[in-house]
Amino acid sequence: MKKIEIKVIPNSNVEEIIEAEPLTIRVKEPPTKGKANKAVIKLLSRHFNANVRIVSGTKSRRKIVEIEELE
Repeated sequence: MKKIEIKVIPNSNVEEIIEAEPLTIRVKEPPTKGKANKAVIKLLSRHFNANVRIVSGTKSRRKIVEIEELE
């Protein structure tokens, strides 16, 4: 399991992961009712082919996510 810091940009025109420091995630969903967080988890899970969960920063643009590799 590893933890990484990410930056989230909600209400974007495209969904993408930008390899930068920290990793930048653009999602189309608005930051209301956890919609953007769900989109981030879905996008990262597909990208890393792993289980992903937000450890801290659920109400912030900067978040710490935990990535658990699938076996």
